[in-house]
Amino acid sequence: MTDILVVDDDLAIREMVAMALEKRGYRVVRAQGLVPAQAALQERRPDLVVSDIYMPGGTGLDLLKSIQALDDPPPLILMTAKGTIETAASAMKDGVFDYLAKPFDLDVLLERVQAALAERPPAPFRGEADPASLIVGSHPAIVAVYKAVGKVAPMKVPVLVFGETGTGKELVARALHRFGARADGPFIPVHCGAIPDTLIESELFGHRRGAFTDAHRDRKGVLAQANGGTVFLDEIGEISPVFQVKLLRFLEDGIIQPLGAEKGEPVEVRVVAATHRTLRAMVEAGTFREDLFYRLAGYEIRIPPLRERISDLPALVAHFQERFRRELGLADPGPPSQAVLDLLAGHPWPGNVRELGHVVRRVLIEAGSLEDPAPLQRILGAPPVGEAAQPLAPTIGSALAFPEPFLPLDELERIYLLTVLAHTGGNKTEAARILGIERKTLARKLKRTDSSEPDDSESDEP
Repeated sequence: MTDILVVDDDLAIREMVAMALEKRGYRVVRAQGLVPAQAALQERRPDLVVSDIYMPGGTGLDLLKSIQALDDPPPLILMTAKGTIETAASAMKDGVFDYLAKPFDLDVLLERVQAALAERPPAPFRGEADPASLIVGSHPAIVAVYKAVGKVAPMKVPVLVFGETGTGKELVARALHRFGARADGPFIPVHCGAIPDTLIESELFGHRRGAFTDAHRDRKGVLAQANGGTVFLDEIGEISPVFQVKLLRFLEDGIIQPLGAEKGEPVEVRVVAATHRTLRAMVEAGTFREDLFYRLAGYEIRIPPLRERISDLPALVAHFQERFRRELGLADPGPPSQAVLDLLAGHPWPGNVRELGHVVRRVLIEAGSLEDPAPLQRILGAPPVGEAAQPLAPTIGSALAFPEPFLPLDELERIYLLTVLAHTGGNKTEAARILGIERKTLARKLKRTDSSEPDDSESDEP
């Protein structure tokens, strides 16, 4: 019989996972923390370990060290409600079979358990200090980004990062650099959209003195400066067709030829590119070279917009509060009030995480804390909490005029629900009154149209 060790300090989750595994015919040993889990490993070697990351006595990564010290180490599946890109990258790099975000579907867990039992044991653990987190959030959509970074960072392939403005594309690029083979080398970001076409070649490849007017001395380009490290080409969709050809040539042979130079020189640099545009559509339209697209997209990572992971708002707000408290020299502002969190959850966040940080900083400057919703209401333009809101009329010419090209009905419903919720300042009761439905029906619709919005009637755990 197959033995599985389940480790979690939360009794409900531990029992739920254990019972699901036992129903499939597995024999399960339970442990509520690191020390009992280590004792269980010594008493009887399991065929698989399923463990929480944060638990009494240590972490899942500490448990991984104990597992890898065994002669025949079993695979490990980690699960957490507080994921970070650092733990995911370390876990995926150092031998964890998979990394699941809570809440998860039990069918998904059972599928991963079956796959893990069919795989060879992971490679030996190579421990390292846990650095401060680059990216904040534990929603499954952002945990998928963590896992992608952990998988591809050690590989020598270019990566293309997609995401709306303000989602944190450069943070993902920095994480790829930090956990890559060239972490000791330089990381140099370049905003391609901010450099004129006439200068971008010189910026990236460099030039020799006299190559053009005002070229009074030799200048090393960004690619040469990043030799042995990573160059981040932000907004790659903005480069001209002429420069696309020259960038493609460099990606193919790794040779840079500064303007005015007689011969090229090789450089070893990882290229991470990012864009908010849909490059595949640009390829079809003939404005972006298909061969360059495939050269850049050795691996693709999509960063979800903030509206798709609203459940991460409290963690993001706490992160920005602490960051700006230190920067502004403020006293401890204390936790945000529920009224403030409700207002934030109802905002559509077109500027994503960057906009959220800007809003938190403004409120802290004005009020010193996030307790009173009034300053936030002024900044977001939301009506005061409890104030009667007028029904929104979806008429032509209004914000809800039918978009072209037309959208699927589910997408239109999602946009309408979020617009009404924003109109009420996040007040779900008032939004439900405007929509003519019960509050629980609204919560259910929000959960269906946006998986980041939890149903009021359901637990936040698997």
